[in-house]
Amino acid sequence: MTLTTFDAILTDRGSKYAVSGGPAHCKAEALALLKALKRQKKFARATHNTWALLTPDGPVKNDDGEAGAGMVIVRMLERAKLHNHVIIVTRWFGGTHLGGDRFRRVQDCVTHYLDRMDQQD
Repeated sequence: MTLTTFDAILTDRGSKYAVSGGPAHCKAEALALLKALKRQKKFARATHNTWALLTPDGPVKNDDGEAGAGMVIVRMLERAKLHNHVIIVTRWFGGTHLGGDRFRRVQDCVTHYLDRMDQQD
C-alpha cells in the first residue's frame, strides 16, 4: 500500500489543502489508504478528506461533507484516464466559506497531484 502526500500545497482564506493518492483497485483498498492517511493526527483532524477512484465497475467517491467535491475528482480522473488510483483532497477549514471557489481549490489540488505523477513517469 503506497500513499503519496503533498502537504500544505495551497491556502485560501484560511483554509489549507493537501492532496494524497495511491494505487487502489476497489473501494476497500481506497478506504484502507484513507485509513493509513488518517493515522497521522493532522489528517484525522481535517475538516474534509474527499476522495474518488475509477474502477472497472465505475466511479467510487466520498464527499466527506464537502458536497460535490468527490464528483470534481471523478471528472478529473476520467479526463486523465487514471483508473485504479485513489486521489484524496484534504481540507482544514479556515473559518471563511469559499462558496464555489472550493471546487476550484479541489481542482488545483488534483492538478498538483497529477502533474507530479506525470513527472515521476
